[in-house]
Amino acid sequence: MLPINKIYNMDCLEGMKLIDDNSIDSIVTDPPYELGFMGKKWDSTGIAYNVELWQEALRVLKPGGHLLAFGGTRTYHRMVCAIEDAGFEIRDQMQWIYGSGFPKSHDISKAIDKKLGAKREVVGKYKRPDGTDRNYEEWDSNDKVSTVSYKAPTTAECRNITAPSSNEAKQWDGWGTALKPANEPIVLAIKPISEKTIAENVMKWGTGGLNIDECRIESGGEHKRAYQPTNHERGVYGKQTAFQPSNKEGRFPANVILDEEAGRMLDEQQEGVSRFFYCAKASKKERGEGNIHPTVKPIILMEYLIKLVTPKNGITLDIFEGSGTTAIACINTNRKYIGFELDTDYFNIATERIENHKQQLTLF
Repeated sequence: MLPINKIYNMDCLEGMKLIDDNSIDSIVTDPPYELGFMGKKWDSTGIAYNVELWQEALRVLKPGGHLLAFGGTRTYHRMVCAIEDAGFEIRDQMQWIYGSGFPKSHDISKAIDKKLGAKREVVGKYKRPDGTDRNYEEWDSNDKVSTVSYKAPTTAECRNITAPSSNEAKQWDGWGTALKPANEPIVLAIKPISEKTIAENVMKWGTGGLNIDECRIESGGEHKRAYQPTNHERGVYGKQTAFQPSNKEGRFPANVILDEEAGRMLDEQQEGVSRFFYCAKASKKERGEGNIHPTVKPIILMEYLIKLVTPKNGITLDIFEGSGTTAIACINTNRKYIGFELDTDYFNIATERIENHKQQLTLF
């Protein structure tokens, strides 16, 4: 068995072979989405679709142990099929919903004018929400839109709003090729239990359930929720509608997680964000100086997921450790961890980030 509370600079498939059968309490991980994101080779290897990978994950998990794995909206289904084919039971799909995603849609009208050599009139400039001009760097120049041939926009195209020139372009003005990204799905899967019942499995292995109470959504106990009274209640009390106070410990955790923008929009509605777990995206400060990993997840998000599926003092495995967020979240929630990261640069970033976090904790 590999020493715990360490991350390893190695291929996760080979690394898991060094872990004993039925020894890991949970796996919480953020695999490559297989989109070739920002031209990164590691995001187009097909590893997330590898059934052998998930078979190894199944082997090292205790019976009843849960797997949580992020996926991309366009490729999630292929990853989940591989996980299911490996022997996992698919229990749910969680959604991390955010309002701050940036659309990378190909402007068809502009493409037509460019093909026809028609010059477009500049009628304004794109602005940030605060009213300042948008910079070129805010566009992902390596993004590819579906199977459409896509060339990175120029600086002027990024900043300038232009009007269609040719009749053909006018016909397709306002048409694009992609929606604004606003969610990432997370598969919730479980290794089949070895005992006859969940109760027996929990007593033997310490796995099989979800930590509902520790993941309840704080409400202060003041919120009430509407419910439909039974025929008996109507007959006894004469009620047609009713309200039931929420659990004093908070709302039952849902399969939806919101960022600050999505939470703000939902909070404008009745009861709003109080129903869901709130999680802001990772800030520059949280990522740490020199962290070049492009897909860093928020620490608070990983803490929440780890608490949901990992018993206290249990071991969480992250087979795609990235820049170390899962390990940090385990430290913060008093869970043990093992992590694998193949990329040496990311491994070094993760190692430094984890050590810095441990040092910070000793200061308080």
